[in-house]
Amino acid sequence: MTVSKEYLAEGGEPKQPEGRFGTRHYVVFMLFLGMANAYVMRTNMSVAIVAMVNQSALEKHELFDDECPDTDYGEQDNSDHQDGEFLWTTSMQGYILSSFFYGYVITQIPFGLLAKKYGAMRFLGWGMLINSVFAFLVPVAARQGGAPWLIVVRFIQGLGEGPIVPCTHAMLAKWIPPNERSRVGSIVYSGAQFGTVISMPLSGLLADHGWDGGWPSIFYVFGIVGTIWSIAFLLTCHEDPITHPKIAEDERKYIQQALWGKAGVNIPPIPWKSIWKSMPFYAILLAHLGQNYGYETLMTELPTYMKQVLRFSIKANGTLSSLPYLAMWIFSIGVGWVADWMLTSGRFSHTMTRKLSNSIGQYGPAIALIIASYTGCNRALTVAILTIGVGLNGGIYAGFKINHLDLTPRYAGILMAFTNCSANLAGLLAPIAAGNIIEGKPTIAQWRIVFLIAAGVYLFTATFYNLFASGSRQPWDNPDNDEPQKPASIEAPHENGHNNGYNNGTTTATLRTTTGMAEQRQ
Repeated sequence: MTVSKEYLAEGGEPKQPEGRFGTRHYVVFMLFLGMANAYVMRTNMSVAIVAMVNQSALEKHELFDDECPDTDYGEQDNSDHQDGEFLWTTSMQGYILSSFFYGYVITQIPFGLLAKKYGAMRFLGWGMLINSVFAFLVPVAARQGGAPWLIVVRFIQGLGEGPIVPCTHAMLAKWIPPNERSRVGSIVYSGAQFGTVISMPLSGLLADHGWDGGWPSIFYVFGIVGTIWSIAFLLTCHEDPITHPKIAEDERKYIQQALWGKAGVNIPPIPWKSIWKSMPFYAILLAHLGQNYGYETLMTELPTYMKQVLRFSIKANGTLSSLPYLAMWIFSIGVGWVADWMLTSGRFSHTMTRKLSNSIGQYGPAIALIIASYTGCNRALTVAILTIGVGLNGGIYAGFKINHLDLTPRYAGILMAFTNCSANLAGLLAPIAAGNIIEGKPTIAQWRIVFLIAAGVYLFTATFYNLFASGSRQPWDNPDNDEPQKPASIEAPHENGHNNGYNNGTTTATLRTTTGMAEQRQ
């Protein structure tokens, strides 16, 4: 039983279908929109809450540093501005904003495990549908039940969004051949920046000019968009190429052969002991931890620094505040294409490509933070450094972010669930650490400590990644080492082969995978 030469290119590599928009490209497009929706849902409250709260009725105890001259950049008063309807203190606003993320974090690992057992597609679609439907309840909860009920609704929204990253990773592992992963992963995960770029200016516009008091329209509009996406995703997407009824046969063969028999096979139990002993796994874990800590410092604390010290609020201008996200979105896609070119050229290994991309994505922001801590009162330079630093951060998508798929296509969703859960917990530490350092003394010197700590975290975790990361599929996820599957029946040879660039597949592996596919077909 051998691979049909019809579906192999020269050199025994899987033959890519002739240029067209394939089924896998549609799945990638839908996952991109799903990631964009997810980030819209998590960021829209930060804009809406400004319009929800009656700022004039609250006592203001905000401290400002007097080292830099005063300015009214971005701070002009708007006489037509109407104060919000809620009297929530700053600390209460913090509880409301963080409630979403607590729900999001605690569902990462459970959904990663469930996706491995039952499939990722339905958990992703239904989770985002729950998230979107509960967006309609945000105005009702706030007005009828106050902050406590709003916290509950946002917490449930976070629970619904929990599957987005691990399940997206699991689906990419089943749909995307190795030499397409860098650009595809970058495209899909850049949906996060795209969603933020759309959310911030549009939320501000809806808060000022929307219906039902302005701010509720933010949740109505994005709730409708999210609901439409969720239904379309559930109706048109499938778990893998094996179960898709309308995928072209040459594309199905191409994906199956390129993925070494991963898609649709009867996956054995999770090799926990081997994972916990794997240094490449810990390299990804630490890189993910450093990324979230540094990113939260870069994007959450630097605008605060510009307000307290430089007297310039970047968030007052929707277009300017979204500029760093736009830079990261564009750069991440570019790095993804370059990374895949490096792989297909044969000049760079998967390991080298991941390390180079990740170095740009983490050393770049580290250097930017160090420079920003010494820019003094130069407002223009600080904004430029913020944009460049966040833009370079896009390199992580072709680095550690997609590296899970290299190590273990069959357990990529589970690994992502663990690293993303841990990383989000680390991200929550960034504002806590900064708050304790600058409390009562928001000087340039104290803020420099905040930036240098974040830069140090970036540098350490990126270096650890460069020392121990790998782009090779790990031995504990080699299908050839699985226990033989007992076939129920074999009617005829099946032209499925397995080759991901690491071996050519054997008759035994082909037979085992074909049997597994039959067992998994829905």
